[in-house]
This record gives sequence, C-alpha cells and structure tokens, in this order.
Amino acid sequence: MSTETAKKPSVLFVCVHNAGRSQMAAAFLTTLGEGRIEVRSAGSQPADKVNPAAVEAMAELGIDMSAEIPKILTTEAVQESDVVITMGCGDECPYFPGKRYEDWVLEDPAGQGVEAVRPIRDEIKGRIEDLIESLTPAAK
Repeated sequence: MSTETAKKPSVLFVCVHNAGRSQMAAAFLTTLGEGRIEVRSAGSQPADKVNPAAVEAMAELGIDMSAEIPKILTTEAVQESDVVITMGCGDECPYFPGKRYEDWVLEDPAGQGVEAVRPIRDEIKGRIEDLIESLTPAAK
C-alpha cells in the first residue's frame, strides 16, 4: 500500500446533546479540512434537534448545518477515531488507551440566542484551525 492511500486522520467531537458545540466543530472541520480528515460527532444524551441558534450562527459564515441530526455516542465511534475532543461531557465519554484526547472548555450554547452563540462559534473555529494544522502535513 502506497502512502497515497494512507488512512486519513479521524476526529470525533463529543458533547452531551450533540446539538451545538460538537455540531459546529464538526461542520468547521468538514469545511476547513477539505476532505483530508474524517469527521464524526456524537452526544452522550443527544437532543431531538440541532440548536437553531447554532445553525443560524454557522449559516452567517456560509456553512449549512440545517440537515444535521444529533447522534448517540457509541463505543465504536470512539474506537474508530484517532482524536477524541470532548466538550463538557465529563465522565460520560468512554476512554481508550492510545487515543489522543482533548477537552475543550467552551460555554454551552443551549438555550441561548445567536448573539451568545457567535463568540462560541468563533472560538471553535480558531481551535479547528489549530487542530487541522496539527493533523495534516504542512506541504500543500
């Protein structure tokens, strides 16, 4: 197998409801990663739908999350990911040795309007840009 077909790095974003922070992070990584990184997101207690304020805040940047649906966190999703980024799910997230774990402390956008979600969105975007840099070769 040549290096051309090497496995893409994969990232799993986890928060409790999979309705705001983890959805925004996944949408940014999907868009900014340009297909170079496999992206998953899930929640330990998924909500019924994605936070409308998060959808609106992302739409302002041209990223459409309106069709996304919160997903339940599975052990398989963690096992299949190289990097697991948690956002406020505490001990509810399974741990596997050999994975890279990061805990991003971000304000929870649940129940907040788009004005409150924008700064959270912008902080996530900056962290995603740093993450992409750490996962992909600098050569373009």
